[in-house]
Amino acid sequence: MKSKLEVLDQAISTTTRDGVEYICITDIAKYKGNDRAAHIIGNWMRNRNTVEFLGIWEQLNNPDFKVLEFEDFKKEAGLNSFTLTAKQWIESTNSIGIISKAGRYGGTYAQKDIAFEFASWISVEFKLYLIKEFQRLKEQEYEQLGWDIKRNLAKVNYLIHTDAIQTHLVPDALSKQQISAIYATEADLLNVALFGETAKQWREGHPEQKGNMRDHANVHQLVCLANLEAMNAHFIQQGLTQSERITQLNQLAIQQMNVLLKASDRLLPEGD
Repeated sequence: MKSKLEVLDQAISTTTRDGVEYICITDIAKYKGNDRAAHIIGNWMRNRNTVEFLGIWEQLNNPDFKVLEFEDFKKEAGLNSFTLTAKQWIESTNSIGIISKAGRYGGTYAQKDIAFEFASWISVEFKLYLIKEFQRLKEQEYEQLGWDIKRNLAKVNYLIHTDAIQTHLVPDALSKQQISAIYATEADLLNVALFGETAKQWREGHPEQKGNMRDHANVHQLVCLANLEAMNAHFIQQGLTQSERITQLNQLAIQQMNVLLKASDRLLPEGD
């Protein structure tokens, strides 16, 4: 997840510890008063309902939670004299639902369920927008993860592809520069078969873009590219010439992209 959420013009930091995602409730509190964040969190934590909620969450999720210390806090919660800070709660109960960070991005952070509960105490409207923004960013994460998996698959298959080139196309006496030239030629064979242009032609046509044409490919193209790399390695092993291979690879690319695009259309919800 990116380091900040944007909710009703309020920037909210996030962090991850031991695989658990935390949201900065200090930033959430700033929605009500930028200079009173610690005081606002303190008022929330001294509330009896809050103490009970925190205790139940810890008992469900934290096997090392100190229940006896929690019971002491629960007995006092709600009294006019009762106060509780995040630091006291963490140190006394061995809490994992709330953590404290020092430094530039310091503050009090809470696991998302607890952070949403705090946001509800601050403002129901703010809580709803926070949940919506959190879910939107998680969906972006999953989409990026899917893209990364396909991109890495293409890279792994490229290793198979280059190994076939080394074994069947590269004579032992070639220099490193000549070997690199052959690899570049073979890479562009795939580029032309799928994208219709070489890497150089793409760079000249997209001077404002960073990376290469494969970095800007969509998921369908990356899946197809991974398949073409494996097939080209197979064609090389069979002894096919470049002209024979590019013809077959281009036909495969057209066929596979049509199949992938039709499958994608079928999966789209009605009305989209």
